[in-house]
Amino acid sequence: MLETARNGPLTAVTDDTFATVVLAADRPVVVDFWADWCPPCRAISRSLAELAGEFAGRMDFATIDTDANPDATRTYGVMSLPTLLVFHRGEVVGSIVGSRPKNHLRQSLARHLGG
Repeated sequence: MLETARNGPLTAVTDDTFATVVLAADRPVVVDFWADWCPPCRAISRSLAELAGEFAGRMDFATIDTDANPDATRTYGVMSLPTLLVFHRGEVVGSIVGSRPKNHLRQSLARHLGG
């Protein structure tokens, strides 16, 4: 059985679990690429935890530590933190780079839920 850590409503993924948890998901997944040394990452993480409740059942939320998981970070060309990538059916369908207010995040993520 695949083990993934939960950080509240955010699922912590690693290079080893990324394909199973994110790419094989049957609904959109927002992946928060972050690092411990990144203050804006902490702020966006709090907003994502709140948004995860609002989008529950329609969109999943995951988090990946870029320092501990360089393969996924490199594969998806993450150069700045925080970076949010939205995956759907194994493909990147959206991205948000840098810290943004929660309302901006909500509107941007909602675009990936339609038809």
